[in-house]
Amino acid sequence: MTDSEGAERPIEMIPPSPISAMPDTLPEPPRRWSRRQLLIAGGGLAAVGLAGCGAGFVIGADSAREANRGNEVGAADNLLSFVSRPDLHVQRVVVSTPSPDPSAGYVLLTPAQGEGQFGTLMVDTNGVPVWFRPVPPPATVAIDLKVQRYRGEPVLTWWEGLIGGTGGLGVGQGEFVVFDNRYREVTRIRADGVTQADQHDLKITERGTALFWVYRPISADLTSVGGPAAGALHDGVLQEVDIATGKLIMEWRASDHVAFDESYAPLPTGDSALLPYDYFHANSVAEDTDGNLLISARHTWTVYKVDRESGDVIWRLGGKRSDFRLPEDAVFSWQHDARRRGDGTISLFDNAAGVTREHDRSRGLILSLDEDAKTATMVHEYVHPRRLSAPTQGSMEERPDGGSFIGWGELPYFTEFAEDGTVLFDGRLPSDSQSYRASRTAWTAEPADQPAVGLRREAGKLVAYASWNGATEVETWQIRAGAQPGSLGLVADGDRTGFETAVTVPGDPEYLRADAFATDGRLLGSSAIIPVRG
Repeated sequence: MTDSEGAERPIEMIPPSPISAMPDTLPEPPRRWSRRQLLIAGGGLAAVGLAGCGAGFVIGADSAREANRGNEVGAADNLLSFVSRPDLHVQRVVVSTPSPDPSAGYVLLTPAQGEGQFGTLMVDTNGVPVWFRPVPPPATVAIDLKVQRYRGEPVLTWWEGLIGGTGGLGVGQGEFVVFDNRYREVTRIRADGVTQADQHDLKITERGTALFWVYRPISADLTSVGGPAAGALHDGVLQEVDIATGKLIMEWRASDHVAFDESYAPLPTGDSALLPYDYFHANSVAEDTDGNLLISARHTWTVYKVDRESGDVIWRLGGKRSDFRLPEDAVFSWQHDARRRGDGTISLFDNAAGVTREHDRSRGLILSLDEDAKTATMVHEYVHPRRLSAPTQGSMEERPDGGSFIGWGELPYFTEFAEDGTVLFDGRLPSDSQSYRASRTAWTAEPADQPAVGLRREAGKLVAYASWNGATEVETWQIRAGAQPGSLGLVADGDRTGFETAVTVPGDPEYLRADAFATDGRLLGSSAIIPVRG
């Protein structure tokens, strides 16, 4: 941002809006379900009787994960720990196909399964951590880390909270977090009303507003789909909120515009019969080029274009009432992440598996729409070389060169494809982990906190380990040491070698600090001065 004289100034730090604040403690998840079952955003329970109760539950998620398991190293090797940051325990990212262009951006993930800490993770093209932030309590999981723009500046956004609890499993209860490029909290975005924000998507608009979903339990007559007259429904509610004030600007409710019989999700039965019916299950929202809205609903297999002013559905793509004729190769099911691309096509992640399995693999799908003739044709599909089948989650984003970057959701892979389908870049988290979405983007940051330094004696020599969580411009580290804190001199240096850089320190100093330098020789930051002994 710039001020009236053109000078650069930081984003104003905005306090969290007062509405709909998170409680001091979030409700505990139902004890009869495992942590794994609760944290899979959008499903994963292999139980037919639960299929409609709010999470997009799938049959055979665990078996799908086993079928797609890669060659694993020992469990201990799946975690990274650091001398300078002993508080961090980061899941290891393994790159199997190196990127031909390491400068094309970092990979953004939200590991939410397996060993280690859950949180927001940024890695370089070698899989080396650049920034990691564990989820702070009372939240249990973070989801959907990405770079957006707010007030003209790049920011990191993600959702954090609890999945599971009131009214059904797989329903998010939390809020969205906005950080600037010094990793300072700018604000938190919360729902306006009695329910909290759902995890499935956040879109910050150029107007300084936020679009996101809320899952609202309501009473509903479900006799049209074979349910009770006095039934319950998880309504998909889209809210637009002014970020600075928290004021609700717009609200759109699926139940006002989409009939229950459009759903492919069965009603909840058995022990779950009293839980709300999740017939719609919205999982993405985007502004179309004309200002109207594109909405993906997993349980109706449909992408909806919605008039922003009236709320009316302009057209349906896919599902039981599609306004477009789709050839067999263009049919999708249980999908996520529908977006308009720069060339006017529509992209989405076609899970092709969920409550039912419609195909033996998931794919990234690009469709061309003729909105006059109401026809849709497949332009490209992108299938992982392992023919991964992801029953839940997943994402697909357009790359600047026309290629696509795909996150495989419940399966811990991410892949960049050239436009012609060539795999350019491929990697994964540990096999027992997952990331709801994956993104690749440029990011430059200088953390507001200090670098960290830790010490260890190795083979009789003193070794300093230096790191700066989130710094993107560090090129070299210098170690300054001496007998007194006020008389430290340069004793050693070394090129940055990853998240943490080891530098052997000569002599037997009493105090030292680590200095981080950029490529052009600028001093970026210094650690605290620490005593060597004690």
